[in-house]
Amino acid sequence: MKKIVVICVPVIFLFACTNSTGINTDNISVVQKYIEAVQSKNVDAMTALLADDYIGYGPSYSDSINKKDAIANWKNVSENLYESIEYTRSFNFAAKLTEGPRPGDYVADWSSLKIKYKDGRGPVYLNVNAVYRIENGKITTSRTFYDEADVYRQLGYSFVPPGQ
Repeated sequence: MKKIVVICVPVIFLFACTNSTGINTDNISVVQKYIEAVQSKNVDAMTALLADDYIGYGPSYSDSINKKDAIANWKNVSENLYESIEYTRSFNFAAKLTEGPRPGDYVADWSSLKIKYKDGRGPVYLNVNAVYRIENGKITTSRTFYDEADVYRQLGYSFVPPGQ
């Protein structure tokens, strides 16, 4: 009887771990590679992971950027502004949307970052939520959310209401 249990438990465990939802968990590795490219400031790797028709949104409501401008912006920031970007925590999970205006395969990333600036300011710490749409192993869309005001406060800025 013990032999049957010893044999059956691993088999049951394997079946329980099988992905029968249609979710492409390989997309998580695309996002992890992208995060590694950001952290190492590897513009070539970032370029390879973004689809040609990539559009990024956020963090502000009206922010959007295409691939060409995103890469140019990132190259400028990584060469001239950031000393380092460290993902101190990152958790990713995949989902498949079958309804709504943009059905497809998505990966959500919940991260904590530490950014050091070349001019000695900081570091700043921030929580970032990003959602990536993945198609054919490339990121086609991203929506990034973080508290910009908190970053500015950590850098010593203060906010003054209009008229004061």
